[in-house]
Amino acid sequence: MATAAGKTANDSRANADLEADIRQLKADIDKLTKQLAKTGEHGYGTARRAATEGVEQLRAQGEAAFDSLRSNAKDIEAQMMASVREKPVTSLAIAAGVGFLFALIARR
Repeated sequence: MATAAGKTANDSRANADLEADIRQLKADIDKLTKQLAKTGEHGYGTARRAATEGVEQLRAQGEAAFDSLRSNAKDIEAQMMASVREKPVTSLAIAAGVGFLFALIARR
């Protein structure tokens, strides 16, 4: 009988240890879950900031390209105006020829 009583005491100690291990495991799992959630939020925030910065950079590049095109168009317009002022008859003949070609193309 002493063996049965000793076995019961050992079983109860083992069960208590097992329950303590289970509680500790649950606490560790909770900590891991919270850390993963924090990491996910941090990763999302970082990705969002990177995307926002990328959009701003693309917008700035687009605006710069648009300003450059606008400047080039103004330069071409100025050159054409100067050419027309210097040679109005030649410019009128070229315009008539281009108009005639457009009329031929539009007819088909």
